[in-house]
Amino acid sequence: MQISDRPSINTSNSNLDVLPRIATVHRKTGETDVNVTVNLDGTGVCNVSTGVPFLDHMLHQISSHGLIDLDIQATGDIEIDDHHTNEDVGITLGLAFAKALGDRKGIVRFGHFIAPLDEALVQVALDFSGRPHLTYGLEIPTQRVGTYDTQLVREFFVAIVNNSQMTLHLRQLDGINSHHIIEAGFKAFARALRMAVEIDPRRVNTIPSSKGVL
Repeated sequence: MQISDRPSINTSNSNLDVLPRIATVHRKTGETDVNVTVNLDGTGVCNVSTGVPFLDHMLHQISSHGLIDLDIQATGDIEIDDHHTNEDVGITLGLAFAKALGDRKGIVRFGHFIAPLDEALVQVALDFSGRPHLTYGLEIPTQRVGTYDTQLVREFFVAIVNNSQMTLHLRQLDGINSHHIIEAGFKAFARALRMAVEIDPRRVNTIPSSKGVL
């Protein structure tokens, strides 16, 4: 696995000058080959190809609504099923988030959002706490959306959480359409993520924790 270095916060002058927080991670196993590049200070440019169309659609939600540039290229044993590719994309993306954040100095750290999509309503709260935890409360009524196994939604977020060292609570407040529920969840995650990774100008040189470490 290869993980590139990232630029850091430049505080050499009186104006806040945040260099792009960019990370690239390559993860190759006997089942998948995944390349991920993230720019946390992007504009929502998205170039993804995983071989799993519905997953690509959800990754576009993270990029567009999180204003995070994403380049994700993955190949995997989808002739078996989508599980390995889905999970390994989540693992690699989580690692890229962690690398791009570095020591997490200056970030807001917490994020939250409630996203509606027609009848569906999903709430997300997250914390780049350094302590991986997922509370997953989506109740998706069908086993599949198109060809995508809806059980894989939880597996994707498990992988993100464990590898970015994030605490994440995903709660469904309403919804009966599987596609709407999942997409509202990804949109809420994206907006909460955007909030959490933003630089707080009052914390530029400090880690956002009373312990001094995350």
